[in-house]
Amino acid sequence: MRLVVCGTDTDVGKTVVSALLVEGLGARYWKPVQSGIEGGGDRDRLQALLALPAERIVPEAYRLAAPVSPHWAAEREGVAIDPERLALPPGDGPLVVETAGGVLVPLRRDWLQIEQLQRWNLPVLLVARSGLGTLNHTLLSLEALRRRQLTVLGLVLNGPPHPDNPRTLAELGAVPVLAELPPLEPLDRDALRRQWQGQSGLRSLGP
Repeated sequence: MRLVVCGTDTDVGKTVVSALLVEGLGARYWKPVQSGIEGGGDRDRLQALLALPAERIVPEAYRLAAPVSPHWAAEREGVAIDPERLALPPGDGPLVVETAGGVLVPLRRDWLQIEQLQRWNLPVLLVARSGLGTLNHTLLSLEALRRRQLTVLGLVLNGPPHPDNPRTLAELGAVPVLAELPPLEPLDRDALRRQWQGQSGLRSLGP
């Protein structure tokens, strides 16, 4: 299984969900564009969290210092993100690709992330907040993905359980909610393994 983990917004928990999938599927991890590296980027955090060997981490195509939208972070360094450098890495076996931010984030002023998703043509797992505000962001993201004829595997709702949002999103978004991921304290490899065992929807993505 090769898939893309995309979010409805920034800080919705894409990296935690990516770590869960990398651990559960035995996958390699790739974040092609990293913007914001103070304290280490998402690749560094995920590798430390899972104690992954180097061969299961694909280096970023772009590693940009500023914690801002990729297009602006690149401009600040005098760089233009080239879609050709974002070609999927070679190799067999499962691959989890984590995007920078949400579906319509610009990678350049003339190249949106969703256009890169089309180029990859991989199925998308959409990560969303569980609580207030998620309905609008998630339904808009689903609509954008469908308009581009991209396959959506389902949703992962990240955060404290909500009594109605999973049902509403499944019905109005016409996609399965594959997992509801609660806050993990502590967030470590054992906690992720326990979550994987309890998340049959995500396990269905495996072989």
